[in-house]
Amino acid sequence: MYFAALLARTEDGWEASDTDLDDVETLSDLTELAREASVDEDTVLVFIEQEDAWFGVIRVDGEEDPRIYVSNASAATRSSYGEILLTDELLGREPGAEDSIAALEELVGLDGTEDGEPDNAPDNDNETADNDDDDGLDAVPAGPLGDTGILSDLGLPEAELLMLRTDALVEIADALGAAEVLETVR
Repeated sequence: MYFAALLARTEDGWEASDTDLDDVETLSDLTELAREASVDEDTVLVFIEQEDAWFGVIRVDGEEDPRIYVSNASAATRSSYGEILLTDELLGREPGAEDSIAALEELVGLDGTEDGEPDNAPDNDNETADNDDDDGLDAVPAGPLGDTGILSDLGLPEAELLMLRTDALVEIADALGAAEVLETVR
């Protein structure tokens, strides 16, 4: 189950609105949605959470490029919303590399015997298999990825953000002084 919300900072505090991501297909779409919610080009935060798996925070400040933090990049890759956040730039790879990664992911778990090929795996502990072919498979980390200082100036230090796991958005909103407004859309 997913939850998505926008928090827009105003001179009177934070305003929250729930967010329908059905029409959002790219990070640009999500950024535009955030900018439309902005008051006087002030900070807007987009929260996306997949229950007990991962959460993401996108920060848009006026016309600046969005800043992104994802709590568990590996889990987010298995989510259509997570894939929106995990851009080539964030993953540190060349544009178009996701096609290569997708092809490699299809091979995960194949040991060469599926097509009737003989099993050439080592028979004892003294022999080792050549694992140099796995370099592309670990391209997405199983932990946090992105701008860990995304909320530092708003009251949530990097170390605390990195420790959040479940109910993270509630804790983030509490640190920002926006827990009550977020709860109204939750």
